[in-house]
Amino acid sequence: MVNAQGKYVYDFHEGNAEMKALLGGKGANLAQMWQLGLPVPPGFIITTEACKKYWSDEQGLMDLIWPEVQEALARLEKVTQKTFGGGEMPLLVSVRSGAPVSMPGMMDTILNLGLNDDTVERLAVASGNRRFALDSYRRFIQMFSDVVLGIEIGEFEFLLNQTKRKRNLTHDHQIPADALEELIKNYKKVVKKSTGREFPSDPWEQLRKAVEAVFKSWNTQRAITYRRINKIPDTLGTAVSIVTMVFGNLGDDCGTGVCFTRNPSTGEKKLYGEFLINAQGEDVVAGIRTPEPIEELDSKMPKIAAELRAIANQLELYYKDMQDIEFTVERGKLYMLQTRNGKRTAKAAVRIAVSMLEEGLISSATAVTRVTPEQVEQLLHRQVDPDAVLDVLAKGLPASPGAAVGSVVFDADEAEQLGKDGKAVILVRPETTPDDIHGLFAAQGILTSHGGMTSHAAVVARGLGKPCVSGCEALEIDLAGNCFRVGGKIVRRGDIITVDGSHGRVMIGEIPLVQPSFDEDFRKLLAEADKHAVLQVWANGDTPEDARRARSFGAKGIGLCRTEHMFMAGERLPVMQEMIIAASREERMRALDKLRVMQTEDFLGILDAMEGYPVTIRLLDPPLHEFLPKENELRDRLRELTAAPSPENDAEAEKIQKTLAKVLSLKEVNPMLGFRGCRLGIIFPEIYEMQIRAIFDAACELVRQGKNVLPDVMLPLIGTQEEMRRLKQMVDDLAAEIMEKHKTSVHYLVGTMIEVPRAALIADKLAEYASFFSFGTNDLTQTTFGYSRDDAEGKFLAEYVRLHVLPENPFHVLDRTGVGRLMRIAVDDGRRVRSDIQIGICGEHGGNPESIAYCHELGLLYVSCSPFRIPVARLAAAHAALADSAPKK
Repeated sequence: MVNAQGKYVYDFHEGNAEMKALLGGKGANLAQMWQLGLPVPPGFIITTEACKKYWSDEQGLMDLIWPEVQEALARLEKVTQKTFGGGEMPLLVSVRSGAPVSMPGMMDTILNLGLNDDTVERLAVASGNRRFALDSYRRFIQMFSDVVLGIEIGEFEFLLNQTKRKRNLTHDHQIPADALEELIKNYKKVVKKSTGREFPSDPWEQLRKAVEAVFKSWNTQRAITYRRINKIPDTLGTAVSIVTMVFGNLGDDCGTGVCFTRNPSTGEKKLYGEFLINAQGEDVVAGIRTPEPIEELDSKMPKIAAELRAIANQLELYYKDMQDIEFTVERGKLYMLQTRNGKRTAKAAVRIAVSMLEEGLISSATAVTRVTPEQVEQLLHRQVDPDAVLDVLAKGLPASPGAAVGSVVFDADEAEQLGKDGKAVILVRPETTPDDIHGLFAAQGILTSHGGMTSHAAVVARGLGKPCVSGCEALEIDLAGNCFRVGGKIVRRGDIITVDGSHGRVMIGEIPLVQPSFDEDFRKLLAEADKHAVLQVWANGDTPEDARRARSFGAKGIGLCRTEHMFMAGERLPVMQEMIIAASREERMRALDKLRVMQTEDFLGILDAMEGYPVTIRLLDPPLHEFLPKENELRDRLRELTAAPSPENDAEAEKIQKTLAKVLSLKEVNPMLGFRGCRLGIIFPEIYEMQIRAIFDAACELVRQGKNVLPDVMLPLIGTQEEMRRLKQMVDDLAAEIMEKHKTSVHYLVGTMIEVPRAALIADKLAEYASFFSFGTNDLTQTTFGYSRDDAEGKFLAEYVRLHVLPENPFHVLDRTGVGRLMRIAVDDGRRVRSDIQIGICGEHGGNPESIAYCHELGLLYVSCSPFRIPVARLAAAHAALADSAPKK
């Protein structure tokens, strides 16, 4: 929403939930709750437009908006009958960030603003509670010094803990007034020492600096990192909500809490959350005190609990989504401080979407779009093997489901570095803060000794899809010593542990993990997704087991069966090697006859498992040397044999000499561009003939049994029309011969994988003979960029992405500009010659959501990916179709 009138400040009654772009999510939702008549403390919002202008003209923008801020605060004084900076009852405010897109905990908040040595005394008199007033002042100095003045918070925490130790106290709220008075004096000394100035006492100066600090927090490293992880634009800016303070720390009839309208871990339709009596909001989310479950509110404050449930239900019905709510109770009165669409685990996202669809709250399309493909990937995260014998070291709260194994680290920076090096780590902290976001992202799992189910670690872990155990109080963490203790057991940095976020367990060592199974809610969601998708999802599979799994996951065909994988292990590899080192065609044919029997068996299993669906079988693609032992291994073995001559060793040495000679003859400078693919089939036609016979023998046998099988023969690495013509003729001739022999007929297609640029550029020529194209985007990316994937990813690609030389790793996300343009040329030219040509993609990009969206845009028939990525691809195909059909803004 554009602010055409140059208005930068909005009172709550002027806004609503549709104004998130201008008022930020927090401000827009506060305004909407005000419109709904809910108990919201009065306040106003400084817009995101102000934040954007602040970046280019800090002083000018603040001078421009300040009269509006002063007028809004005057209106706030009138509504609350309190005075900012004085009066019998001083007006205190919170200053909070709120971006248009939820970024929980990533930007800054300041509470109790407006306190100084004078107003704290007025607050003490007005509230009748001096301890409360001093505690609020202590909190304000600490928070303001951290957020605005940039003083390390640890200095204040040290003084706070020292005060508690001196008096043998456990919690902050137990500190008496006289000790707080002394603590405030010490806090001020820290400020004077760190800044050279007294702590600012003018509330207007406090407010101006706080607003600027919130604007600046948009560009803190943690906020930038969070936006990068969640792909949030850097240009949105943050609004600033300035809200009248209500106090949950006035006594035992007060409190604060965070709750969700449904369980954010499981999706269960039940109020879920935590609260603390006699506390302020940061006490819950920061993990300073372990809070009580929201169910206990019924016994502690029954009227408040009933009112909260009614409001939660009203908000969920209005927003038609699970809400994350912050509330405060001040002397028996409930206040709503925030509502927003709640972060949730993948499992909860699925259950909530399906439940709300069944409840009639949302449509099928909305249910499908409520779960992202990335969340489906999280559903594929592993769990602790239920059959494993467990020696549980400690138990905490099951804050984010899934299980992870890794080495213990205690520092977020180290977690990030080790993660970049490909190491699996578990980040262990007393509690986490927004500054730890990079470490949380890099870690496999998170373990904290403090904090509840709504602590920072828990909320962020759920959003990232990371397993997390929080509030594991048995852990005594020694950050200086890089270890933690549980009873007499010491776990040091680098030790391997397993965290089970589904059950809150911590185990020493590597516990076996298993892939999760899909529940009925997930199957229902994918069935809804299939109703909207245009692209079909096929699978890459090389064995009957792969085919059965793919079918169970919802695949509508096999888009790539790599026949070379059938030769690379077990009893088949020696036969393959025998074929390669054969000295004559006769010897080669004897080996091929053995391989044909094996391949026929494989094709019988795969075609049978995919009955009724097409199976695209790629003929042998890799260079022959890949099936032979390495040169250095052969030379080492030859030295061993010649050093100990015997009839047996001499015979083996003679065989190795032949193999070595063949290895040397097949040796290539760049095998990826060498003697492989269709080039093998043309120079050694008997290899492809064997495979074609195996395919059609198997297909004819299954047809004879009354089964509907659809084999498609894929010719790899085609780059010329003549290659396509010759090999198509070979397939057709042999297929006719075998069908005649079996006295039956098999429907089949012959096509090619487009994996070199020339194939894309002559697609019209290839389409004269090819009935289908399948883009092999792994090799097409390599040959288009001129990158060897193994070398590029190991040496420079990550740095290219970091330096913005490339927007993404092109082997992970399809390069639309180069590779994508070649694909578009091939699609357009191929269809011009053969209007019914079948076109799909079988490279790894077939499982990547962004790449799938491009395949939808090109109008392909299918994407093919590994069986375990089929659910991701099915949902991504639906999202692509729904985005395409959505009204354009």
